[in-house]
Amino acid sequence: MKKIIYSFIIIFLSLQVTFAQVNRSKSPQPGPAPKIEIGDYAKFELPNGLKVFVVENHRLPKVAFSFSFIFDPVLESPNVGVGNITSSLIGTGTKTRTKDQINEEIDFIGGSINAGSTGIYATSLRKHMEKLVDVLSDVTQNSVFSKEELEKKRTQLLSELAANKDDPNSISSNVSSALVFGKEHPYGEFETENSVKAITLDMCNNYYQSYFRPNIAYLSIVGDITPVEAKKIVEKYFGKWQKGEVKNKTYPKPQVSPSTQVAIVDRPQSVQSVIKIGYPVEMNIGNPDYIKASVTNTILGGGFSRLFVNLREKHGYTYGAYSRISSNPLIGKFEASASVRNAVTDSSVFQILYEMKRLREEPVPASELSMMKNYLTGNFALSLESPQTIASFATNTERYKLPKDFYANYLKNIEAVNSTDVMEMSKKYFLPDNSIILVVGKASDIADKLKKYSSDGKIAYYDADANPYDPDKKTTSVPSNVTAKSVLKKYIETSGGESNIAKIKDFTIKGSMKVQGMNVNLNMNYKIPGKFMMEIVMNGQTIQKQVLNGDLAKASGMQGKKDITGNELEKLKLQAELFPETKYDELNYKTEIKGIEKIDGKDVYVIDITSPKNSVTTEYYSVESGLKVRSVSTSDSLMGKMIETGDILEYITISNVQFPKKIKIVAGPQTMEISYDTFEVNTNIKDEIFN
Repeated sequence: MKKIIYSFIIIFLSLQVTFAQVNRSKSPQPGPAPKIEIGDYAKFELPNGLKVFVVENHRLPKVAFSFSFIFDPVLESPNVGVGNITSSLIGTGTKTRTKDQINEEIDFIGGSINAGSTGIYATSLRKHMEKLVDVLSDVTQNSVFSKEELEKKRTQLLSELAANKDDPNSISSNVSSALVFGKEHPYGEFETENSVKAITLDMCNNYYQSYFRPNIAYLSIVGDITPVEAKKIVEKYFGKWQKGEVKNKTYPKPQVSPSTQVAIVDRPQSVQSVIKIGYPVEMNIGNPDYIKASVTNTILGGGFSRLFVNLREKHGYTYGAYSRISSNPLIGKFEASASVRNAVTDSSVFQILYEMKRLREEPVPASELSMMKNYLTGNFALSLESPQTIASFATNTERYKLPKDFYANYLKNIEAVNSTDVMEMSKKYFLPDNSIILVVGKASDIADKLKKYSSDGKIAYYDADANPYDPDKKTTSVPSNVTAKSVLKKYIETSGGESNIAKIKDFTIKGSMKVQGMNVNLNMNYKIPGKFMMEIVMNGQTIQKQVLNGDLAKASGMQGKKDITGNELEKLKLQAELFPETKYDELNYKTEIKGIEKIDGKDVYVIDITSPKNSVTTEYYSVESGLKVRSVSTSDSLMGKMIETGDILEYITISNVQFPKKIKIVAGPQTMEISYDTFEVNTNIKDEIFN
């Protein structure tokens, strides 16, 4: 059934290439910098250390309260995700209120309370402010977590991780952070299935008790309220909040690589490569270089920048290429990124490095510098439309010990940046010869051409969890008594045995999946011998239908009708077998065991299945259970050759035989999960449906 599902995916992907063509052939013209008036704020501090900033805004009768808990980043390994889950538990119950009571009280006043790993945000109309703060103070100071809610949050997070597991952008972000900062640094760790499963209720309670404390908290109050009113209500509801000791953490400082390194995460099904070029930099808002570095990076990779013009407008390699210098409390990061076609991966890397070097060596023209400064000025002016921005200015000024007039002089300092400053910043922060070049893509297409960018001519390989491995040793040898035939025999036995499989004369299976929010239904009918029908339906309309009746096969759908012949007919014949593994010899398929690999940390046998037409499918069988866990093959599509991967996530037993119940399909850039919910055996399916 896998192969036919892929044919639908390929058709679907072909529809997407016509969407959203945006004309960016003309650069925006620089305009005059606006005159900015930054609003003022009041501040006070409670005896327990809570720092409060008040920004009056009486245009609307609303008030917002925003807590930020400022503490050194925490190394959560091996329980990465405990901060994320703990924050999501805020509001699920307190010592005096249940989750339903909290929701009812907040909903009744039309307010909202949301929590993040380092803060809590709440808002309501002014007339309901007292009730809002009453509930806010309760969830901030008296939260109680339950095992039931923990399991709900864990399930949600695991679902998100599963969705991101095959997303090349998520993989790139995780592995890039691990390589730049190191997995032993808080900025280099990331959540995994194992780390989230290991989180306990005690860990969440400890995190909450340790880091939700007034002496490390900044409370911003914005809206229809005066400083006098704010102080009165804050003292009433937060004055008795007990401070706690929050120990500072120290970590080894990430170091810039002494030479350029190239790393690859091999994703064989990728038709595009995700490129990230990065390294650590000393940068936070309090850095004297902050504004000059921001202007310089904007020229390289912000907005309508040099990277954008080069890789998109000039060469047509990508839809967008960007760079950024992140400012973090411990250490920052430079990163240039783009998603490009496999064929131009090495050329794209060259152009990114070229633009980094050019800014180090050539003065930036006055017109280009002026345009970028105006771009930053405009963004700054727009941000001031939100009163919350003024509150964030106040928090940053206090947190980073900024000059009191830092934001008042922000535009003046942007305007003061000159060409000499840009070259100085480029030489300091653009390090093309000390970069980690990470590419998530199809290694067989890109690796050889990327070697020239590595100082030692070598490629480092990492899996999606940033673990290094030797691609030449990825597959280990199997015991002498294990053969392809013995693995397939164990699979048949584990699945129910040949006798039970032989009892199935016809079989109907129905399932569904979501494709970009659209429901897609799958209906398949098997009848032994050699009859098969598959129909893909979207919004009541048949998108594709394939029918096999012995040696005759045809397809119909969005692209019209056609006979299925040649290699595709042979594949469809095999697909029509409920358990094609029992027919390999009869159909002249060759099987070869390649070794043992790991999938999700578990050993699997790798077997190549070669058809009489010499097309190869690779199957993976669990060493422990004997069941098939993955199938990988290549198909022709409108986008060229496409590698298709099907992971069997769950089995179900029907008539003493195990069948896949849930399958995750990855084909090119598309990932989807198919769930089968209807299984019917021996219902005497009519022959007419196979005509």
